[in-house]
Formats: sequence, structure tokens, C-alpha cells
Amino acid sequence: MCVFICTFHYKGSGKTTLLDAISGRIGNQGTLLGEVFVNGRKLKQEQYQDCFSYVLQSDNLLSYLTVEETLTYTAQLALRKHSAEAIKKKVSAVMAELSLSHVAHSVIGGQVFPGISGGERRRVSIASQLLQDPIDFTSVDTRSSEREAATFTRMHEITSAYQRSTIYQSMLEKMEQSLQRSDKPAIPFKSKESPSGAAKLGVLLRRTARNLSRDRMGVLMRLSQNLIYGLFVAFFVIHLDLDVTKGAVQDRIGIIYQSIGASPYTGMLNAVALFPALRAISDQESQDGLYTKWQMFLAYIFHILPLSILSVFIFTSFLYWTVGMHPEGLRFLCFTAVVLVPHVIGELLTVVLLGVVQDPNMVNTGVALLNIAGIVVGSGFLRGTQQMPQVFQWLSYLTFQKYSCELLIVTEFYDLQFTCNNSTSLPGACVVTHGNQIIEEGYPGALSRYTLDFVLLYAFLPALLLLGIISFKIRDKVVRH
Repeated sequence: MCVFICTFHYKGSGKTTLLDAISGRIGNQGTLLGEVFVNGRKLKQEQYQDCFSYVLQSDNLLSYLTVEETLTYTAQLALRKHSAEAIKKKVSAVMAELSLSHVAHSVIGGQVFPGISGGERRRVSIASQLLQDPIDFTSVDTRSSEREAATFTRMHEITSAYQRSTIYQSMLEKMEQSLQRSDKPAIPFKSKESPSGAAKLGVLLRRTARNLSRDRMGVLMRLSQNLIYGLFVAFFVIHLDLDVTKGAVQDRIGIIYQSIGASPYTGMLNAVALFPALRAISDQESQDGLYTKWQMFLAYIFHILPLSILSVFIFTSFLYWTVGMHPEGLRFLCFTAVVLVPHVIGELLTVVLLGVVQDPNMVNTGVALLNIAGIVVGSGFLRGTQQMPQVFQWLSYLTFQKYSCELLIVTEFYDLQFTCNNSTSLPGACVVTHGNQIIEEGYPGALSRYTLDFVLLYAFLPALLLLGIISFKIRDKVVRH
């Protein structure tokens, strides 16, 4: 065991920078000078992370997991050739060593609800590092001001006495001799037998799902937020009419606009509320070599897909049949399949941007502006696509709103027969008598592009997934601590 004692303690004196340097967290930032030797063998800079670990000043832990679950998932991410029973024993041993056994089944807790104490949270963070079998570091006990003062004073006295002793001088001589030895002992690296990428992704997915599923209020809000919005729309429209003089066309276009325009916002709000905490944890654990940041990104996206599908299905089931849209089961399923994509894109795009933009508020604003721009350019509601300048016509092909709006217009208006109250004095009120007129005049050729529009709309999802992987690979290079 190698004990590293840091004797300087002033703010800004470089304690964290030094620990970042020797544990391989510096990355490409700055210039690292000096050499590190272990057992007389010189370590390459890229090997530092494989040999050293230290506990960060902040505790980034998932609030809804228990202590035992937190440590078990960390062990599963770090250790490959360990059976479930071996991992369980290792976790139990670490909890016993750090006096955490009595809170093994207690949740970590957070700002919203209480959990374990601050000192216990600190020990969970330490336990997460010990599970990876690193060369141990001595630190000041900060669980209370009294302990901090006592342990700091004791540590200072020990180090001062040691540096004055003949043993210290003898050790310096032995270190110098070890550098000259030809038969140097091997460097005790951390275990490199970590799980495969797919196995790590599975662990992250299970951990994320278990943590977020215990936030019952959060799950309830995710499932009901679209429905709540649907209640407002349905209450405002009440029931669709077939009489064009009573808003038969305008009301249907309004519902399509609201379904496409609003659903990305609910996805965006979910991501801004939930993902930054996971991002902070992935920043820390990826620096420990447990996984890469894009794997956490994929785990989050795969986790939210079933909830998103269910949330949108609840919304469309209520809105579609309550207001009286085209009463065909197949059209309803197409309507649901189309509305699902903008909702998922809103959350997916937000998470992608959170990979390269640190401030969630900036991401929030950016996604909102992109959604507004997409509606204006791509939907054809503000101005017909054919009447827009050529450059905006080209840009419309890059918006998911173009394809989703075309699909919903065809889904609702195709073969829909309108009536007209001829007693109205409004000129031209009865010009529109058939839904196909709306399609051909507003979206020429949309009927023939129906299948293609579906393919292009759903192509946005894998494209954003790929963009997200790239985004978090960039984050791996940019964010080091």
C-alpha cells in the first residue's frame, strides 16, 4: 500500500491539481512536468488513470438508489471476471470497512427528500473508489469540524516528525537505490478486466431505470404532462365540426399545430430536469475509467423511450377520440406514431446539446428557438412552403416539422367530406368541400410522399443518436474535471 500525504492546505495551493495530475484527470489541459515512479518503475502519463484513484470533493450520487445498489452498480461497471456472488461479497466487505452496513438499504437522498447523512455520503464516494482496488490515500476527516481539526493536526505532526527522522533519510536512499535496480517489481495496476461495452451499457440502463423509477412523482408527471396539455386543447376545442363555416378546417389545423409544436417542449423539460445530475455522475465515473460518457447518454435515451411512448399514447388516445378526429383506428395509430417523434426529438436534442453546453438554461433556450424556427420554416402553417423564398424551402427539408405536419394533414384530411351552411353571408365560405383540397393546395404531392415522409421523420432519431455519441465523445476530450 502506498500512502500519499498532502501537507499543503491553503486554498488555491494546487492540491486538487496535483491529485488530478497523478490520477490521470488532467488530460490535454496544460503541460505536465515531472515523473512518477511506482516500485521503482516509471509510469507513462497514459497509465496514471490505470493505477491511481482519489475521492473528489463533491459527492455525485444518484438520489433514489440505496447505498448497496450504488456500490453494486459501480462494482459491476468496474469488474468483469467477478461472479454476482463475488461482487456481493466485495460490496459487503467495503461497506463493513467504512461502517456503511447499517445503511446498506437506505436511499442516498438529495435536496428534495432526506436520505443518509453527509458523512455517510462521503464514505459511499470513498467506497466507490475502493471497489476499484487503487494504490490508498490518507486524507483529513471532514465529517465534522472537530474531526477535521484533530485529524489535520495529527497528520501534520506525523508528517513533520517523519520528515525529521533518520527513517525518512534512509527511505530516500532506498528509493534512489530502487531506481537503479534491474529486477524491479511489477506495477500494481487496477484490474483491467472490466466488462464489455454492451455489458456496461446494460448496467447503466438498469441503474438509471431503477433510480428514476423510484421518483414516483417524476414518473407520474412524465406520463401525465402531455395528457394535461391535451385537456386544455380538448376543453378549448370541445368537439370538431364538419361544417366549414363552423371552423372545421381551422380547428383541425390548430390541433395538428399544437400536437407538433408543443410536444417537443415536454421532452425538453424532462431532459433539463433529469439529465444534468446524470451528466455530473458520468463526468466523474468516466474519469475513473468505468465507462465512457456516451454510454450514459445511450442508457438515458433507451430508458426514456418506453415512458415517452406511453406518455404520447395516453395523450393521443384522449385528444384524438375526445375532440372527434377522423374515426379510424389505423389513422389514430398513424397520428400517435407521428406525434411521438417530435416529443422524443425534443428530449433527445436537449440531451445532445447538454453534452457540449454546460448551462442547462442555455440549452433550454436553444432548443426552444430551434423548435420555433422549425415550425415557422417547415410546417407550412404560417406561410405555404411554395410561397416561401427558395432558401427557406431548402431549409424546410432539414426540419422534422415539415414531415410530421405533412403526415398529420394527410392522416386527418384525406377523404374527409365537409358540409357547409349556405345561409352564411361570408364570401367564399363554402369553397372547401373535401379534405383532399386542403392537402393538394397546401401540401402538393403529400399523398404520394406519405411513406417517404414517415421514413424521413423517423430518420431523425438515429441521426440524433449518432450526433449525441459524437457530442459526448467531444465532452470526453473537453471536460476533464
